[in-house]
Amino acid sequence: MNDERPHVLVIDDDNRLRDLLGKFLGEHGFLVVTASDAADARDKMTLFAFDIIVLDLMMPGENGLDFAEDLRRRSKIPILMLTAMGEPENRIEGLERGADDYLPKPFSSRELEVRVNAILRRISYEREQITPQSGVGDAQLSFDEKASRLRCGNTSVSF
Repeated sequence: MNDERPHVLVIDDDNRLRDLLGKFLGEHGFLVVTASDAADARDKMTLFAFDIIVLDLMMPGENGLDFAEDLRRRSKIPILMLTAMGEPENRIEGLERGADDYLPKPFSSRELEVRVNAILRRISYEREQITPQSGVGDAQLSFDEKASRLRCGNTSVSF
């Protein structure tokens, strides 16, 4: 069965907060996987496709800023930074290094839910705006097996 709920990866080294975030988001319509640090997150990202990442900054090993910056080089997956580092310079650095949004702790769980939904809504809108290029996307494809010929609109290719 295909689960259409948005898939969230929560990365936080605080076990209690990570579990609470997972439970809260799960109860509010999200499919949630949690990770305790960047290495754990990378492992889980090889197994699952995520729609958004909720990322803590202060973690042992690779910190959230470095993780976000590295991830941003390879992916457009949205990142919501959720951290105790709430000064303006921290928020600016987080956004410059790859975050799509930044929510300082302490935070309202309802605000977290609303921000995650807002990011997903923007991403969904951007995907809807992508239109196929003229040509193949608009043409009818047909394949004549006996003649080994592929036809796309008025063009055909023999094999």
